[in-house]
Amino acid sequence: MLKMGLKKLKVCSFWSASFWVFVVLSFLVNMVQCQDLNDYDQVDDPTALRFTTALVNSRLSNLTAVFSKDIGDQARFCIKNQEADWNKAFNFSSNLDFLASCIQKTKGDIMRRLCTAAEAKFYFDTFFRSSSATNLRPNENCNVTSWVSGCEPGWACSIGPNQQVDLENSRVIPPRTHDCQACCEGFFCPRGLTCMIPCPLGSHCPVATLNNATGICEPYLYQLPPGKPNHTCGGANIWADVRSSGEVFCSAGSYCPTTTQEKPCSSGHYCRMGSTSEKRCFKLTSCNSNASNQDLHAYGIMLIAATTTLLLIIYNCSDQVLNTRERRLAKTREAAARSARDTAKARQRWKTAKDAAKKHASGLQTHFSQTFSFKKSAKHPEELKILDQTSCETDEDLYAPTHISSSSESLSSSAPSRGKPMEPGNLMRMMHEIEDDPGNYEGFDVNTHDRKSKGHKPKGKQPNTHSQIFKYAYAQLEKEKALQEENKNLTFSGVISMATNPEIRKRPLIEVSFKDLTLTLKGKGKHLLRCVTGKIKPGRITAVMGPSGAGKTTFISALAGKAIGCKMTGLILINGKNESIRSYRKIIGYVPQDDIVHGNLTVEENLRFNAKCRLPAHLSKPDTVLVVERVIESLGLQMVRNSLVGTVEKRGISGGQRKRVNVGLEMVMEPSLLILDEPTSGLDSASSQLLLRALRHEALEGVNICMVLHQPSYALFQMFDDLVLLAKGGLTVYHGSAKKAEEYFAGLGIHVPERVNPPDHFIDILEGIVTPSATSGVNHKELPVRWMLHNGYPVPPDLQQSFAQLAMPSAGAGPANGTNPVHAGMEEKSFAGELWQDVRSNVELQRDSIHHNFLKFKDLSCRRTPGVLWQYRYFLGRVGKQRMREAKIQATDYLILLLAGACLGTLAKTSDENFGAVGYTYTIIAVSLLCKIAALRSFSLDKLQYWRESASGMSSLAYFLAKDTIDHFNTVIKPVVYLSMFFFFTNPRSSFAENYIVLLCLVYCVTGIAYALAIFFQPGPAQLLF
Repeated sequence: MLKMGLKKLKVCSFWSASFWVFVVLSFLVNMVQCQDLNDYDQVDDPTALRFTTALVNSRLSNLTAVFSKDIGDQARFCIKNQEADWNKAFNFSSNLDFLASCIQKTKGDIMRRLCTAAEAKFYFDTFFRSSSATNLRPNENCNVTSWVSGCEPGWACSIGPNQQVDLENSRVIPPRTHDCQACCEGFFCPRGLTCMIPCPLGSHCPVATLNNATGICEPYLYQLPPGKPNHTCGGANIWADVRSSGEVFCSAGSYCPTTTQEKPCSSGHYCRMGSTSEKRCFKLTSCNSNASNQDLHAYGIMLIAATTTLLLIIYNCSDQVLNTRERRLAKTREAAARSARDTAKARQRWKTAKDAAKKHASGLQTHFSQTFSFKKSAKHPEELKILDQTSCETDEDLYAPTHISSSSESLSSSAPSRGKPMEPGNLMRMMHEIEDDPGNYEGFDVNTHDRKSKGHKPKGKQPNTHSQIFKYAYAQLEKEKALQEENKNLTFSGVISMATNPEIRKRPLIEVSFKDLTLTLKGKGKHLLRCVTGKIKPGRITAVMGPSGAGKTTFISALAGKAIGCKMTGLILINGKNESIRSYRKIIGYVPQDDIVHGNLTVEENLRFNAKCRLPAHLSKPDTVLVVERVIESLGLQMVRNSLVGTVEKRGISGGQRKRVNVGLEMVMEPSLLILDEPTSGLDSASSQLLLRALRHEALEGVNICMVLHQPSYALFQMFDDLVLLAKGGLTVYHGSAKKAEEYFAGLGIHVPERVNPPDHFIDILEGIVTPSATSGVNHKELPVRWMLHNGYPVPPDLQQSFAQLAMPSAGAGPANGTNPVHAGMEEKSFAGELWQDVRSNVELQRDSIHHNFLKFKDLSCRRTPGVLWQYRYFLGRVGKQRMREAKIQATDYLILLLAGACLGTLAKTSDENFGAVGYTYTIIAVSLLCKIAALRSFSLDKLQYWRESASGMSSLAYFLAKDTIDHFNTVIKPVVYLSMFFFFTNPRSSFAENYIVLLCLVYCVTGIAYALAIFFQPGPAQLLF
């Protein structure tokens, strides 16, 4: 019984002791919490002090969630990671000594003196809204009627004893006017608030001391309030931007591990204003004690040297690679040409020996047998030659090519063959008819022949290496030369035999006919062309001549579909069908009067680029090379093929050679219709004849050639098939065979004097310089009407009236009613009317230009050229070469950027007060202008070349993307070039990478703006519009 009682007593004692221990611990915890928050006054207990300090720090850290949304709304533009930035500013966990000191100073009343969320928002809202942290709005504690000592700068008050405070309350400012005293070190107390806010890391907030001489509380700049002799200097009074509160931040040359400690920077390190630790200086730099920055000029020099070396390597190596490649290609080409010539000579010797053996055998046969007769063949000796030539051309050992070009194509829109293929007898009959009456030869008939050539399939492997390709190309050229040499001494039928060879004539035919074609200038009603009727035929060369102002260029522009700003009436038929000529632009070549050629490319590069982009996509590389080599050979450009064409500023090839390159750009695309505007202007007689022979060879392949000429020589005039003679006003005076022109004008009584060039005489008559003889009874103004009457064309009424007046005797000449029919109906307009008419004409011209550039037409050319990606590749290679040859211009751009960076870096010193805002402002202006001016060159300098290439069917998208891709090199390099000076002269607080990224984006944006200005404006205005 006793044992059981003792056991129960022990159990009760254990539970009783446990209960009291739990009660005591709970009481202690609650007491510590209450004392930490409100009533703690045991500041001498180190353990309790550390515990309380940690609790205060945790309560301060919990305020992050309260301010996160407001901070994000107000300062999102400059905060990348809100949590990380908060920790850098208010994470005091590494050293809480200033909190412990403040707890001891306030005797545990720290929590009642800390600003709540509402008071902190009140302070910072004023800071954001008014940009002033010194003058706060009145509030509950500090206003006109209530201004306690805690409202003074550097002082704070408590909310009173036995009152709780909620630091996270963001709505209500609590009353805080009790026990006012100086602010703790490590805190700042703004004027107009009675609470304390912790100073952020990087600041130095000691208790101020009074300077008796100035009356200022140093290191701060506030003064003691008047009339309060017992008031002393308190703590910090403000924390805002560095300009408003620079005295609060840790001074330059020192670092502050806490907000109450400031240490000088040691040697080999530097400390910027507001540093919490010292930073080690880079190598190759020297930093003394108390250094606030490091000298990075050596690194700037090294970066400049590295960038310059890299650019020199890129440009020199690329240039060397290009030059070496061109030299190797030239050697390979010369070797192939030499081999082809030697082979051709050997074959010619073999053929001569073979012909001699045949002739000797034929002589023996004639000697021993008299039964074989040549009477039938003697009737037409040329027929024997042509047939023998045809049999030779089919000899695979001598003339058959090893690889026939696959560029043969037919025009689907042209009329199909209506009859049987021409028999040899019919072909001979046609040839002899042409020999008997060459003036009646009408060229190739698109309705009687099937133009699709049946080329042989290539046998074996196609040429792949440069040597094989050049050997193939020059072998073909030698065969073509041999064929021309054989037919050189033949009659005209022999030439036609060569032209009708299906291996040579392999292009679709285009016949252009026009009926009553009239062009009237919009707005002004002026006739540029009037009542022009006729046709230009494939296989013939048509010359368009006339005096200045006759509308020659307007006529060919209308045929090519390039006439804008005009109202066109009448019909233009393509192969007898009413279709737009622009639907065939891929097989139409147009040579402008001006030599629009890329001057920074060689002759061969210009021609090869056009051939790649405009020849059929399925054409093999050997055939493309063959086409280019054939054009270079025919135009006599072999000696200058590797020479730069040149520009006005930089001399290149001669003017005549440049003109031939201008023509060659259209010949390399193997056109079916070739239109040329004064191709012989500026050429001497020999160059003109060389050009005409090349065009004659094109005509033999079925090309329809129409050209404008001013005053050709008699030798050139004899090489034309047809002549279109226009009078002033765009009226036709003659359109027909060039050889029958003199006969027609002789019928009108206009005879060409001896030793006078016929076209010069006709043009002088149309100009009124030469008057027809009196016996002819013809006036030069009557010639257009006489041509209309001669061909049975309808004559407009005004021309009939003019003709009738001109036909009257000179005594009675003049209008019967005293009015001039030409000016009849024209009323004199006022200045405002003329101005309005000019404005409307300009608007209509711009509208037509936009409509002409963006109007789409169905492609009827049946030629599939390379797509956008392939053209992008070709454009990329071309633009890259052009940039390499503009290395001096690029170097000048970089040099200007270097000088700008050095000057701005020297003048605009970076300070911690403005973070280098002045230097960055100058940087934005300088880099924007310099990069913009350089980017304008991308599209301003070659606008004419672009319009010519775009009109021929080349891809504008590929052109733009290639230019933009190459310019990205400058976009990447130019910020580095500028910063290599500016950054290392100023050494801003931001990193090099951050500055580079900002400038990279700036240069990219400015380049795009410059593109738009260069495209839509002329070069002069484009430089001013920024």
